[in-house]
Amino acid sequence: MAIEVDYSDVAGKKADCPEGCGMCCLCQPEVLPEERAFFRTKYPKMMVKSKCADQHFALAMKKGRGSCVFLNGRRCDIYQNRTTYCRQFPYHFYISDRIKVELDLSCRGVWTGKGNDAEEEARALAQASERRLTMTLKEASSVYKEFYSICKETGVMCDVSQLRMSVSENLKNFTNLAYIAKAMDLSLEEPKMSLERVTADSKFDLKDLTEAAMEASLGSMGSNDPLNVPVYCDPKYNWNMFMANGNTIELAVMDDDGDLHHKGFVDARDIELKEPDENGKKVLADYISILNGRDSFLGNVFYMMDELGYEDDMANSYYGALCATIIDLLWRASLLDHFFGTGMGAEGMKEAIIFYDMDRLDAPTIGAFV
Repeated sequence: MAIEVDYSDVAGKKADCPEGCGMCCLCQPEVLPEERAFFRTKYPKMMVKSKCADQHFALAMKKGRGSCVFLNGRRCDIYQNRTTYCRQFPYHFYISDRIKVELDLSCRGVWTGKGNDAEEEARALAQASERRLTMTLKEASSVYKEFYSICKETGVMCDVSQLRMSVSENLKNFTNLAYIAKAMDLSLEEPKMSLERVTADSKFDLKDLTEAAMEASLGSMGSNDPLNVPVYCDPKYNWNMFMANGNTIELAVMDDDGDLHHKGFVDARDIELKEPDENGKKVLADYISILNGRDSFLGNVFYMMDELGYEDDMANSYYGALCATIIDLLWRASLLDHFFGTGMGAEGMKEAIIFYDMDRLDAPTIGAFV
């Protein structure tokens, strides 16, 4: 019997692979056990142990930090024999107490309205990985069952469907900085938060909100390893890397050989958190709706609750995490506007999502991506 998978995130969408992009080839793909024999035989020096904590075999990167060694002229030399992880991009199978496909919006190919039917592709990929999905579901379901049990014992449990519904009813409000500031304050102050009590405060402190957003973004940029910093693949398919040293952010472009070329510096404290215009807010609201429906976002909230010892109610954790995510995204939009003049309209928000979403999907969770 076929496994049950939620395809709602990809239904009605298309996915293209733009010529000359290669952005996904900056992600070091795992080589699954059944794929290792091919690489050991054909390309023994091209398979390495990954640098991450849960070490596994992966394809080598140019100079240990650039694109995949098999990417040449922005085309894959082993396309017919590429790894499962390469084949799956931009689809991510998130496993919690169920299986759901999530679409990586950092891929420019999902914004064109062209290409293959996303749901058909995802279904074919799920069928090919049925055994791994089934095995992981059993493990992840056990983790989720334990998590919910602890939440009930500690009195922080909420109805997740109600949390999501309340966000859906307030999507437009979540594009307003004054509303976000108030919601963040209440998530820290009230024992059990409700969005019914949130009203935009016109006297909110923009400086404090900007500092919170800046700190979140700087945390993701604070590495000297290009494999671990945010990448913005711009409309001309340049691979823009943002690396922070203290409050100083360097923008560099990585070339096809894995070398970095400096393009500019900015003091993060000079980036002002900006609010989108009305068209930008529509794009942002659509993205918030996607985040609100993602099981991986929920899994990240649960991860943080576990890390903090179940001190806060699930509602406070969920709303607070959503607000933190939105201001992180808006600060990145403001950063892009500084360097590229992208603005805070519909196009600017689209570019910010392309810059941000891969990192959002890479956040730690109590579930697993397969």
